[in-house]
Amino acid sequence: MKPLLIVLLLISFTQSVAIANEETTGDVKGLKVKITRNIESVVIGHNGKKVKIQRNQNTKNKINPDFAYTSRKCPPFCIQPIKLAPGVETIAETEMIDYLIKKENGDDNIVVIDSRGASWVKKGTIPGSINIHFKKLSLKHGDEAEIAEIFEDTFGVMRTAEFWNFKNAKTLVLFCNGMWCGQAPTSIKALLKIGYPAHKLKWYRGGMQSWEILGLTTVKP
Repeated sequence: MKPLLIVLLLISFTQSVAIANEETTGDVKGLKVKITRNIESVVIGHNGKKVKIQRNQNTKNKINPDFAYTSRKCPPFCIQPIKLAPGVETIAETEMIDYLIKKENGDDNIVVIDSRGASWVKKGTIPGSINIHFKKLSLKHGDEAEIAEIFEDTFGVMRTAEFWNFKNAKTLVLFCNGMWCGQAPTSIKALLKIGYPAHKLKWYRGGMQSWEILGLTTVKP
């Protein structure tokens, strides 16, 4: 058999094996560090620009020092429970990304909210989120007129003569700095007190701590 023909047969065999392996394992070629086995990256709109969310490709990369502390003073930085309130779903990274994808694909009934203060947001936030400080949603700390404006203009809640109508209320996905952060939980509890439907509130408990640990893309204002 001629040498060139042997080489061509070997190349063909190698490609066939690679395709078979890919079909068996479900692996997708491309980035070395994927989000999931079948998702390499997603493109999300943020402040009028497109941002690609993916994981850091440097396998020796270490966590952002801002999230390296293990022992923040409690209170106020106390460990939050998995179950925040009845009916409120606690989600992780893949669910957060699913909501971001749905939002990017035209689902206007989803609002992703960073509940932190401006100094933290400046260090980086999740693409596709908006910043609503937790105090702005609290009747204890915030202004009632401002809360009403956010409800009507951002959350799709209708105000009637005597109460809020939550029939068309949007699904809110809230996060803050992580499992030791009480800002998003404070927002969620305040919303529940006002009457926001629990099933339309989603809590990303891991927040920026987990997002950073996994090397996922962040954006700065």
